[in-house]
Amino acid sequence: MAEWVSGPMCFSSLLRMKRYLPFAVVGSLLVSPVWAQSTPPAGAPSAAPKPLAVPAAPKGTGRLAGTILDATTKKPVEFATVALLPAIGTTPIDGTVCDDKGRFVLKGRAAGTYRVQISFVGYVTRTETATITEGATDMGTLQLTGATQKLGEVTVTGERDVIETKPDRIVYNAEKDITNAGGTAADVLRKVPLVSVDPDGNVELRGTSNVRVLINNKPSGIVASSVADAMKQIPADQIKSVEVITSPSAKYDAEGTGGIINIILKKNNLQGTNGSVGAAAGTRSSNGNASLNYRKGKIGLTSSASGFAYYSPNRNDLNRYLNNGDGTERLVLEQRGEGNSLGGGGFGRLGFDYDPAQYHSLTLGVQGSMFRNSGDNELFNRSMPTLISATEFTRDSERKFRTQSYDVSGSYTRTFEQKRREWSVLAQHTRNRNNQDYRLDQYAGEGTGAREAINYREQSLNLSRNLETTLQTDYTHPVSETATLEAGAKAIMRRVSSDYTVQTDPTGQSSLAYNVARSDKFRYDQDVLSAYGSYGFSLSKKLTSKVGARVEQTRIDGSFQQGTDKGVTQEYTNVLPNVSLSFQPGNPKKPGQSLRAAYSRRIQRPQIFYLNPFINATDSLNISYGNPQLQPELTDSYELNYTTFIKGSVLNISAYTRRTGNAIETFRFVEQVKVPGREPRLVQNQTFRNIGRNATYGMSVFGSVKPLPKWDVSGTLNVYYVSLKSPSLGLSNSGVMYSLNTNSSYKFEKGLSLQFSGGLNSRRVQLQGNQAAWTFYSMGLRKNLLKDKADLTLNADNFLSATRNLNSTINTDQFRQEANNYIYLRGVRLAFNYRFGKVSTQPQRRRKGIQNDDAKQGESGQGQQ
Repeated sequence: MAEWVSGPMCFSSLLRMKRYLPFAVVGSLLVSPVWAQSTPPAGAPSAAPKPLAVPAAPKGTGRLAGTILDATTKKPVEFATVALLPAIGTTPIDGTVCDDKGRFVLKGRAAGTYRVQISFVGYVTRTETATITEGATDMGTLQLTGATQKLGEVTVTGERDVIETKPDRIVYNAEKDITNAGGTAADVLRKVPLVSVDPDGNVELRGTSNVRVLINNKPSGIVASSVADAMKQIPADQIKSVEVITSPSAKYDAEGTGGIINIILKKNNLQGTNGSVGAAAGTRSSNGNASLNYRKGKIGLTSSASGFAYYSPNRNDLNRYLNNGDGTERLVLEQRGEGNSLGGGGFGRLGFDYDPAQYHSLTLGVQGSMFRNSGDNELFNRSMPTLISATEFTRDSERKFRTQSYDVSGSYTRTFEQKRREWSVLAQHTRNRNNQDYRLDQYAGEGTGAREAINYREQSLNLSRNLETTLQTDYTHPVSETATLEAGAKAIMRRVSSDYTVQTDPTGQSSLAYNVARSDKFRYDQDVLSAYGSYGFSLSKKLTSKVGARVEQTRIDGSFQQGTDKGVTQEYTNVLPNVSLSFQPGNPKKPGQSLRAAYSRRIQRPQIFYLNPFINATDSLNISYGNPQLQPELTDSYELNYTTFIKGSVLNISAYTRRTGNAIETFRFVEQVKVPGREPRLVQNQTFRNIGRNATYGMSVFGSVKPLPKWDVSGTLNVYYVSLKSPSLGLSNSGVMYSLNTNSSYKFEKGLSLQFSGGLNSRRVQLQGNQAAWTFYSMGLRKNLLKDKADLTLNADNFLSATRNLNSTINTDQFRQEANNYIYLRGVRLAFNYRFGKVSTQPQRRRKGIQNDDAKQGESGQGQQ
């Protein structure tokens, strides 16, 4: 503790305050006391567990030494824990850890008979009797037996359930679900408790799309433009688990409405060289992936690469009715369209970690992705803007979307001899670049014809860039055995731009000309500086609490190159508190019952998807664009969570409330647009405004049970009431919604297993309408081969019907609109995976990752990138 006091600030008086400490530390702990910590001597072992804290014992001149080896490999077991116990009793009187050669020494012990207990993660604990003399006593070589069972060359360390509940999150272990084989991250997320994914790939958590998706605890350029598109790029075979955090603490960025979805990719934590190769072929998508990992001593390397392709036809129709003002309505637009979409790309990552010395750890990682999508669509329009006129025309369009991104990140983590004490410094640089192009030819009447029949042409290019740099530091200090203090600071610097150009040919037979009114370059800079402090402590043996606050200052500067539109300048500071209270009525060391209450205030800033004023006019009667004047949302979230474990079964019940002011909502309106030389048109505009007050009141139930030793069943039911109001526009909508998903697996003999997953989502209530319900289901059959080093999986998705109709209805004072979007989701795929390499267990060091979760993310399908 003297080391801590010797830092640039004296915290001894704060430490004496204990439970009152959090109210004084939000900003004061941003200096780093760890620089005052002395550096360990050269040659000190790396990655050592903390030596045992022991009571005072009689001293002497005795010296006890020995060497600990792995019983199988005969290699030293680095940093195994050695406890010296009395001949009778279980309280240690001395202890140490082995060095990197497996050697240990206990000095200054009184002569006598003792017991030596040796333990380490992944090994069976061993206890030996030792007699210490007045001089040196050497126990020689002692071997530890691995606690795992080996099948061929693959190490099995026990099996987790597909879904686990933890105090602050729910974990879906994707690698245990065989129906994921050969799929994508979107397929995985559909099976995660509390999460729903619609047929377009848009992600919701407890009924809200305002959710931040992280990859390995870090933001990624792969999700910078569209979460839905990003989830198509990550193969399911590379996903280890998915964590759902509904009430993030002050340590996380201020994601306010839904929470955090953290996708954990598979990583090498084993000694030796190992890897895997896999391939899947299907009617809707195909992919291939490979990984190669290496770890020896202090150095570890992780690498993986994948490629994928998919094909999807689609068709759609739309009817729009205009309100006449007397309670009647008339049809003003009919549309029918069909087309095809083809896409593909790749995803790769490389990770390096190095433990240069005891208590010190370094990591460096890079990952990149590439995605290509193209499609064609033929859309017939029958427009009736007036009672006496009607116009029929067809638009034949081609669109292309190309995006590539990369992330480079590094971290330094400093642990201490004192348990739970830790300091880390992290940095990350992310770049994302995407091009959205389209071209279209318009023909009179229904259908397309020769080049000479074209009466209008248009072409557009929208180049968007997102550059993001993050610096972060975190410090954790145990005040006592039951109290922990956390503090940190962070800076996120975003540089976003969108360069969009439109060229038009009003006659269809001339040259394309630059359209000044619809072209511009939008630049948007956003800097977020934040600091946090939180304090966790015990009120009693069964009651614990954690309180904290996060302060975030935001500076925004946006401008247009041509100056035809107003820029945007904003600066604001927010204090975002949170508190949680946990009660465990049973034995805290054994699974039983737990009750947790939590409150948090969060802020969500719009990303470029919501801000970009580029007008997507591929469909001239339904256009969409962003709003650069949007301001952030603020949300208050309340949650009450109960969990119980009964004979291997789990039951989790949550009640929650979210209240959001200044909410960003999609807003649609119709206006009459005059076209030179033609009849006027009624055009629907889709954009975003801060016009909503949202309130959600819900309850979710998750259960996991084993009806038979080889049969697992789990499921989640989420029911909630949503109230949407816009006082400024006089709009409101409300209703009850629900979602249900379930997983079931059965293991037969000889490596054969069967698994089913499925879900149902009710209609979705929106401010100006609703979206129809949808279902999904998948069945998989897996056979283990080659002594469990390979497996072959056959999956069938949504096989009872060819398409899903993503129906939507819009109701406003101006118009009513009904749309059907038929998406082909029936699919069958066959996947093969092979694992190679001989490995042995290796404990994982505590390592840190950046978590940027402060911005409201975009959805797909609305023409904004």
